[in-house]
Amino acid sequence: MAFPPRAPRGAFNPRFRKEQQQEHRTNHMIRVPEVRLVGENIEPKIYPIADALKLAQDQQLDLVEISPGANPPVCKIIDYNKFLYDEKKKKKEMKAKSKTSEVKEVRFTPNTDDHDFEFKCKHAEKFLMEGNKVKAHVQFKGRAIMFKERGELLLLKFADRLKDVGALEGMPKMEGKRMLVMFAPKSQKKTKNVDK
Repeated sequence: MAFPPRAPRGAFNPRFRKEQQQEHRTNHMIRVPEVRLVGENIEPKIYPIADALKLAQDQQLDLVEISPGANPPVCKIIDYNKFLYDEKKKKKEMKAKSKTSEVKEVRFTPNTDDHDFEFKCKHAEKFLMEGNKVKAHVQFKGRAIMFKERGELLLLKFADRLKDVGALEGMPKMEGKRMLVMFAPKSQKKTKNVDK
């Protein structure tokens, strides 16, 4: 006697997979006797689950569990896909706002040659265009401290070179045996070419 092939447990049940993937329980997934309903066009109170589901169905919306830890769980009648879209949008905006800019350092000596200066300028431009701040300093070792003017001229030349992408936050100042300046990135405004 042959037995019919047995389906693997839960593996191909689409309803089971949807429950696993979804962040919030909705509609038939909410398995409690009663829920507290809140939101628009609803009298906020405790409803039996059947009544809550009927209200959602009448409005052609979803019953969404927003606070499962409460007793009874708190639910809202909303368009779940729109809710997810808005949540995703909020998270994306918060992530964009919280992008922390780093402070990148560029080091010089009073005798930095032209080739090295150009190389460091290109790096600093790249850092500023990526939205980071740049701290540039001239390190004076030993008797090189006598050439402070040379260090100041070097930093001012550096500031002039970065004027299109970075804003100088103050004049060069001494801190111990080094002279430093800070640059903040300029906001990148997109310019449109208008053909006449």
